Amino acid sequence: MREVGPGARTTISFKVNGGAVEVEVSAEDRLIDVLREGLRLTGTKEGCGIGECGACTVLLDGKPVNSCLVPALQVEGREVETVEGLAKDGRLHPLQEAFIEHTAVQCGFCTPGMLMAAAALLRENPDPTREDIARAISGNLCRCTGYHQIMSAIESAARRMRAQGPGASGAGTSEPPGAPVVSEASRREIHSRDSAD
Repeated sequence: MREVGPGARTTISFKVNGGAVEVEVSAEDRLIDVLREGLRLTGTKEGCGIGECGACTVLLDGKPVNSCLVPALQVEGREVETVEGLAKDGRLHPLQEAFIEHTAVQCGFCTPGMLMAAAALLRENPDPTREDIARAISGNLCRCTGYHQIMSAIESAARRMRAQGPGASGAGTSEPPGAPVVSEASRREIHSRDSAD
């Protein structure tokens, strides 16, 4: 990690959803600040700001992290994936579709973090048990659904992705940040609750 003094700013380069970006950051900036304010990728939510709720979960080099705890300077040369990168070629990711079908989206605040934690799980384990799913999302709090719908949605997405075969995940595309073109109806459905960002 590069050294930057208090109040000083430096430019870092990394990939977001497959696209290369350069942003100016200070030593105090967190990854969530860079994503939401610098890159305007507001799907990632800040709930607690102390790494307890999981609303800010993104993938860093394929692993789920709380972006509120990651210093921006630590992402130099690395790959970040956000909820905006899940959709591919104008189609929602199977997880996003399953969350809608199983009513796993209520207020929607936890949804981006849940989706990213689930995406990481299904890459590592395409046929998870309910216990595997519970463990994978244990760092993501939901106050609305009681988790049953979320776990059912993840199971459903896993079945769908296994049936579709390799490449069904959609995550980690080569699209630049926020570039996936999603139909307006789908965007309203999955992001309707994001207006409170």
